[in-house]
Amino acid sequence: MQNEIRRLPKKTIFIIGAIIIIALIGFLFLKNLKEQKLVEILESIGYKNIKDVTVINKLSVEDAETRYRSTVYKVMFFNQDSNQTCIGFIHKERDEHYTKDFDCK
Repeated sequence: MQNEIRRLPKKTIFIIGAIIIIALIGFLFLKNLKEQKLVEILESIGYKNIKDVTVINKLSVEDAETRYRSTVYKVMFFNQDSNQTCIGFIHKERDEHYTKDFDCK
């Protein structure tokens, strides 16, 4: 008994490839937008001369007492003023107020 192998049509292969490319472009676009947003946030906090901003993680947290939901970003960047690589957290609180906790080495 011999199994028959059926090839995928070229049109189907093209559609699958196009979907993969569109998904990759969308992912990179959203990643770039998130990093640009954090560059603006870091500039408002006081880090003006930075590069290589990487968003490691984005968490949604909730205060146990007030039940208020907020966002915490884990970020890594290179501070050109102090020539150090910084890693830490940015906490977005009420009224677009941000607090930071960075460790620079």
